[in-house]
Amino acid sequence: MNAHLENPFHHAPTGIRPFSDNLDFDYEIRGVIGQGVYGAGEPGEVLAATVGIKKNDHDGWYKAWLDLAERSLATAQTAVAAGRKATAAGAFLRASTYYGVAVNAISALENTDDLAPTFAKQQTAWKGFIAHTSADVDEVSIPYEGGTLPGWFFRRSEASGAPTIVAVNGSDGSLAALWASCVAPALDRGYNVLVFDGPGQQSELFERSVSFRPDWEHVLTPVFDFVAGLDGVDAMSIAVYGISQGGYWVARALAFEHRFAAAITDPGVVDVSTSWTSHLPKSLTKLLDEGDLEKFDKEMALAMKFSPETARTWRFRARPYGTTGYGETIKEVQKYTVVDVAKQIVTPLAILSPEGEQFWPGQSEQLAALAPDLSTLIRFTAAEGADLHCQPLARRLTAERMLDWLDERLGR
Repeated sequence: MNAHLENPFHHAPTGIRPFSDNLDFDYEIRGVIGQGVYGAGEPGEVLAATVGIKKNDHDGWYKAWLDLAERSLATAQTAVAAGRKATAAGAFLRASTYYGVAVNAISALENTDDLAPTFAKQQTAWKGFIAHTSADVDEVSIPYEGGTLPGWFFRRSEASGAPTIVAVNGSDGSLAALWASCVAPALDRGYNVLVFDGPGQQSELFERSVSFRPDWEHVLTPVFDFVAGLDGVDAMSIAVYGISQGGYWVARALAFEHRFAAAITDPGVVDVSTSWTSHLPKSLTKLLDEGDLEKFDKEMALAMKFSPETARTWRFRARPYGTTGYGETIKEVQKYTVVDVAKQIVTPLAILSPEGEQFWPGQSEQLAALAPDLSTLIRFTAAEGADLHCQPLARRLTAERMLDWLDERLGR
């Protein structure tokens, strides 16, 4: 059997002209351009670096981002030597963003020999930003299951007892991207913000080989305990924000951890696995449902030979789950659902819902329906340039709407 596999992570073009013929490349470009409103990217240099890259030139795609990151890092290092702290901070932040895209790019290639050194440079750039930013930030270690998770606590120094946001990243987002998505706009409004790498994320994956886990109450409960104990933090005014797959992790944790004052999911995610299974042919779905993983794996391996784009995406997406076979991976991802536990959520919840959501369409509305008395849907549209997963070209608009809601919930 030759099963045809569609790439479940492609998205349809919107009214804004694509920046690349490769829809995955296009979405990545949109994301970095959008992060530029908070300094985590420079639109002109991004477009200049990626123009002309052909649709299936994945090696060229990786090299373009790596070269751009290297140039930004060199700019930062020159600024440090000249004592130009602001220039250094900005260039380090952009370099970390660009290295992050390069890390994602190489994760999808067959040869990943340069993955570890590329991620190490991403971390160097992030730490360079932390060392030179004007923001008040402390590197912290969060106690977690006999060890620690790495974190960074950004504090509004003039506001003792300010409300705090715990920011939860997605499956592959960089810390620089999270800065632009949540940290910078929240600091502007007087919030403290804690960011960290959880299981399977960033340094936990690439440096410690720690995989994802579905039961994130066991992550966010110790994170809450930690941040609530920091000097100047009001334990009654701690909110949590989750972006992309972080929307699942936050919703899952809220079913068990009830101390957060409010929560935001960007977007709502009810069942992570649908982005993997919704495009499978019925014949493969039947094998999976019957538990015939051996035959499923054989058919998937054959199908992947005819769908190299999907094979690349699979390598990238499957890595953090710590699984091997195709069937084993999907069975693991199917554990990432809140269908049976969402009724236990008691926390006020803002659920962002963009038009054209390509990974988990309709799941923001599904999550709202599972917790109707607590949920507020915040919609974004293509007409305002705020469509697609996580509104990549409308991050300032996103910040305004979600943080206005949070201000109201916390009585600010």
